[in-house]
Amino acid sequence: LSLYLRPSYLLMSDIIQLLPDNLANQIAAGEVVQRPASVVKELLENAVDAGATAITLIIRDAGKTLIQVLDNGSGMSETDARMCFERHATSKIKTIEDLFAIRTMGFRGEAMASIAAVAQVELKTKKWGEELGTIIQIEASEIKKQEPCQYKEGTGISVKNLFYNVPARRNFLKSNQVELSHIIEEFKRVALANPEIFFAMFNNDIELFHLKGGNLRQRIVSVFGNNYNEKVVPVDEQTDIIKIYGYCGKPEFAKKTRGEQFFFVNNRFIKNNYLNHAVFANYEDLMPSGSFPFFVLFIDINPAKIDINVHPTKQEIKFEEEKIIYTFVRVAVKHALAKFSVTPSLDFDSETSFSMLERSNNPLPQEIRNTWQNDSGEGNHTASSIIQQLHSKPTLRNWEKLFDVVKKEPTEDSFTIPSEWKELEKADTLGVLEEETKDPYQLQNKYIISPIKSGFILIDQQAAHERILYEETLHAMKNNKVPSQQQLFPQTINLNIVDAELLKEMMQEVNALGFDIQEFGNDAFVIHGMPADIPAGNEQEIIEKLIEDYKNNLSVLKLSKRESLARSIAQQTSIKAGQPLNIKEIRSLIDRLFACEQPYVAPSGRLTFITFDQNEIEKRFQQK
Repeated sequence: LSLYLRPSYLLMSDIIQLLPDNLANQIAAGEVVQRPASVVKELLENAVDAGATAITLIIRDAGKTLIQVLDNGSGMSETDARMCFERHATSKIKTIEDLFAIRTMGFRGEAMASIAAVAQVELKTKKWGEELGTIIQIEASEIKKQEPCQYKEGTGISVKNLFYNVPARRNFLKSNQVELSHIIEEFKRVALANPEIFFAMFNNDIELFHLKGGNLRQRIVSVFGNNYNEKVVPVDEQTDIIKIYGYCGKPEFAKKTRGEQFFFVNNRFIKNNYLNHAVFANYEDLMPSGSFPFFVLFIDINPAKIDINVHPTKQEIKFEEEKIIYTFVRVAVKHALAKFSVTPSLDFDSETSFSMLERSNNPLPQEIRNTWQNDSGEGNHTASSIIQQLHSKPTLRNWEKLFDVVKKEPTEDSFTIPSEWKELEKADTLGVLEEETKDPYQLQNKYIISPIKSGFILIDQQAAHERILYEETLHAMKNNKVPSQQQLFPQTINLNIVDAELLKEMMQEVNALGFDIQEFGNDAFVIHGMPADIPAGNEQEIIEKLIEDYKNNLSVLKLSKRESLARSIAQQTSIKAGQPLNIKEIRSLIDRLFACEQPYVAPSGRLTFITFDQNEIEKRFQQK
């Protein structure tokens, strides 16, 4: 009975067969060609490997209709042009030893075969010194045409109708704007890795990039904008094992979203969270939490010390001594930031300002000095004796001793609250208890306490105001009633290519917020008006923050354009913690909060208020 229940193919004697080439190529394409940006990456890297000094990328419909790469590289013979579409055909390696000495971008011999399996491809190429070139047309791995042709020196590859024969894969592609942003990211990575090469990029006949050959700093400015010339500091460290060079951003220009962090190993872009942490660790106390600094860093290392054959995309690398690389990167960035006065650097052996300690009558608060003088220590371990040593010799060792003493928390025996503090605290408490008013009041310029029948509520003023502004902005955008304040002198701003394209896409929604913005060239915009609630003077910063929040909300929170923009405006214009409010403003905030449709949480998800029930409060004072 079990024989009849088994699938029929299991009853055959031989069931393992070789896959047809076209099917094998389509399966391989699933890893190599994930979206149009994958094709762009492979074609640009092939052009670089061919020794090109000028490379042009042309795309239509975000690469879904056409991806074309033109270069003036070495070109290919007729035989090589045909062989490049075969699986595992490559000119980069020949022996196993070559695999551990790779300096080229490609080497696996999979990309062209995978692309030809899921698209209609046309290749034109001619070697330098030859009279005729070669044209090849291929669809779904099948050669449709191969013959001599007239062509300039170099190679031109056109990839048309990507995934035309895999409709399910084509349906998974995102919107044109999302796919375009991925293509631009791949283009920027190759352009940054090869600053000496001329690069141009056209999208639907509009030139987005025109990057002349030059040095790395010039390429960074050309790609990201002129203002980046003042935002970066150079990194340059070299040892017998490794060389690290490039640029890192100043902390004050860090952004809330990722996307401007680039690591290159032997000119190959890589993704490595471990090395990213080595850079971020130097910025921990220099920028707000959740921000990400800009950096473009290159690591030159012996190819035998790394393994790049980890994934078909070749963006993952394994290091033989990863911890050593981590240390080198961290130290290199730290030195760069300190050298250019981005972070404070103290030389304890030669810092002249420490000599001023002798001139100070009270170098430390009196109550702390009294506490330290009562410390029970021996020899040079008491705070007073350490201070004496610092006066005579301000060395690193003596300062470390002092910090050890400061870190010790005072005990009840060694530190007592002064009697005058107790009297002052008692007076304040009585004053509050004797007040019989039930008006809400502000606590620490951050929270609002308001009595209710069952107890009281504690309101976070910033979170509450964000919720209010968020709902009011959405309602005003829906009804086109956001007031706009026209500017006497229109302001012109410049954005990088990616942000400029996003702003064009968001223009209708942004202007519905009360802005009056018009295009003024490829990456320039003129601001004629601003929302009435936003003060003029920081237009560039406000627009950049809107775009940054939009990119973050689009990728992480999946918010609509209107929701994203309303949330960003609410966060930028809300009352901040530390801002004092009068009683009229406090009452207005409470009334507007509880008039909201969802008053309980801010757009960011933070609670706007917490309720304290009287019964719970009484239980806390009961003895256990």
